[in-house]
Amino acid sequence: MFCYDVDGLMNALGIKHDPQEWQLFIDSLKLSLKVVLLHNGNQHTSIPVRHVHVKETYENLKQLLNKLEYSKYGWHICGDLKVVSMLMGLQLGYVKYCCFLCEWDSQAKTLRYLKRDWPQRKSLMVGEKNVQHPALAEWHKILPPPLHIRLGLMKNFVKAMDQTGSVFKYLAEKNQLSEAKIKEGGFCGSSDPQALQRRYVEQPTSG
Repeated sequence: MFCYDVDGLMNALGIKHDPQEWQLFIDSLKLSLKVVLLHNGNQHTSIPVRHVHVKETYENLKQLLNKLEYSKYGWHICGDLKVVSMLMGLQLGYVKYCCFLCEWDSQAKTLRYLKRDWPQRKSLMVGEKNVQHPALAEWHKILPPPLHIRLGLMKNFVKAMDQTGSVFKYLAEKNQLSEAKIKEGGFCGSSDPQALQRRYVEQPTSG
């Protein structure tokens, strides 16, 4: 499914299209790309404009933005960190410079909790500091995904905790975590539906 005429779609829905009031949300899976227009004030429902079974690659994202005439509308773009990296033309994987905003050294593990200020990226020049392709959008048009950032911070926080301490044991017990989830630092709750149901029955909540 692909929409080539965004203005025509908006007119058919009875909506006046102001690109400044909308953002383009891109959700990628291994074999598909989903693109939705989201209204900044939530006054209008989300509008799907593309859902195709193609791999998440730089070339497919480039084709997607060209077909949607992104250069004409200039929406802000929101997506997960992998989508953001592809939009900025960055090399994927465990590379040294993986941020499009600063020159954070992801391989400097000893400085991860000590150094707070990293040099700002001055340019996204192809061939320098893990930049493989020209950027598909301007950096100030990118909206970093807050959920992914929060989950990443939580994961790093849990990994940095003393796993023999009482606080860590309390969190692990309350969330009924397996050893595998504790090792990965993921406090996402129990995978056993019956255990989850028992927990809510024993501790009912209001609202």
